[in-house]
Amino acid sequence: MRDTVYAPGVAARSERPANDRTLLGSVRNAARVLRTFSSTDQALGVAEVARRLDLSKSTAHRLLATLEAERLLEQDPDTNKYRLGLALYELGSAVTEHIDLHAAALPVLTTLRHRTGEMVHVAVLDGLEVVYVERLESNYLLPIFRQVGHRLPAHWTSSGKALLANLPRDDLLRRLEGAQLRIRTPHTIHTVEALLVELDKSAKRGWASNIEEGHLGISSVGAPMRGADGSAIAAVSVVGSSTRIKQNMASYAALAVEAAAVIGRRLGYRPTAMSRGRRP
Repeated sequence: MRDTVYAPGVAARSERPANDRTLLGSVRNAARVLRTFSSTDQALGVAEVARRLDLSKSTAHRLLATLEAERLLEQDPDTNKYRLGLALYELGSAVTEHIDLHAAALPVLTTLRHRTGEMVHVAVLDGLEVVYVERLESNYLLPIFRQVGHRLPAHWTSSGKALLANLPRDDLLRRLEGAQLRIRTPHTIHTVEALLVELDKSAKRGWASNIEEGHLGISSVGAPMRGADGSAIAAVSVVGSSTRIKQNMASYAALAVEAAAVIGRRLGYRPTAMSRGRRP
């Protein structure tokens, strides 16, 4: 059961526009509107935005109304002026979280790689895919593609299964409803029912495994890391040849769990008695 390496969108993300003809003028104008706001200009009206950006009032009004509909701006009902909306705060928090994750994870990953000698990753969940956001190579040459930004179906990977296992049950079932699980190797879990059984097992023991489910000869173990609010925001995985992973699975899993816990604490997670051993 052969398949191509699954990396949707990688080429698109790597290409840069050759010239301005590839850019959308409306999106650029919307970005210009957002950048018009500042700490000293927190509230602006239609006429002022139009003047500053050399737009017609009708164009400025449409842009402001659209951005308000997307919660990027909000309008004061008393003054009719606009200010930055909560959705921008949420996006900014996501960027800050990623930067914090990099700073918190890198020294811990370095130690984990040193202790195992294997390739180590940090991945986040996006729908039913994992995206690798941190990666440290091992001394072993592994025939796999795992650059930062690479995506894989979550059910192929230990990181993905660790994160799926820690979703609230209703969220998990909603994501899996009608899902077609792609088969990569003879060992790939390919039914939702079998995946749910595997995820329950992973949730109980606190880590997940991948035994040649995404690539023959390659296996891994992964553990979820929690953010300040206690939710699983990413996963740490140790990846290596199936022979080494199987021989060292218990110790590698314990090290992955420990590394995920250390990174979580660096991000502000403080487990309580109730949250220890919590099931989704």
